[in-house]
Amino acid sequence: MPRSRKPKLAVWKFASCDGCQLSLLDCEDELLAVAGEVDIAYFLEASRAVVKGPYDLSLVEGSITTPRDAERIHKIRRASKYLVTIGACATAGGIQALRNFKDVNEFLSIVYATPAYIETLKTSTPIADHVTVDFELRGCPINKRQLLEVLSAFLHGRRPNTPPHSVCIECKRRGTVCVMVARGTPCLGPVTHAGCEALCPSYHRGCYGCFGPMETPNTASLSAWWQRLGASEEDVVRAFRGFNAYADAFRKESERHEQ
Repeated sequence: MPRSRKPKLAVWKFASCDGCQLSLLDCEDELLAVAGEVDIAYFLEASRAVVKGPYDLSLVEGSITTPRDAERIHKIRRASKYLVTIGACATAGGIQALRNFKDVNEFLSIVYATPAYIETLKTSTPIADHVTVDFELRGCPINKRQLLEVLSAFLHGRRPNTPPHSVCIECKRRGTVCVMVARGTPCLGPVTHAGCEALCPSYHRGCYGCFGPMETPNTASLSAWWQRLGASEEDVVRAFRGFNAYADAFRKESERHEQ
């Protein structure tokens, strides 16, 4: 990016819980360094100040769930030199993508007294289904150190360096005994993207797949191992339908066990 001026950074929210935006605020001391390198032009979670685009880098949190969202993301894409999606909602549709497997009108009739007032799409979809995305940062929520790496990479004109391997590698690096081997606990770690530093296995719990599918995951093999441990077809479907239920690899595996 040109250094004659500070690059403009914008942070946008769609359907989400705001947790990934908070990860940026959680950077604390590092955030001061970021603020010194960029002009935070739009970030309503942190400030009401708004600077008009175009923007050098846009971080987008949340999924597309309404017709208005579907229009707004195109405006943001046109105003952004680079667009990076952050978190499970923006990269895979989020937990709200569970609606994609059912009839959304049924949910509307159950939850809302006057469903006609609700304007929504039948599905919750990731940002990349609507516009070109320059990089996807996974997680629910994202890893703040990975976020800083992404910001640094785009500020210095290089590709971000985030690990492509699974949570299993993180377990090995921190010396955590495999919960599947030692305890017979079903775990999504072998097919899940690294980034959480194997938090759940370090407390003797199986991975929940918060960071979505790793590169080329062998979900069929993992499901077979789960069933050897006593998991039912319903257990497998439920496991793959979490925060990243509509990520391609997880969606296909859950549908395979629903047939």
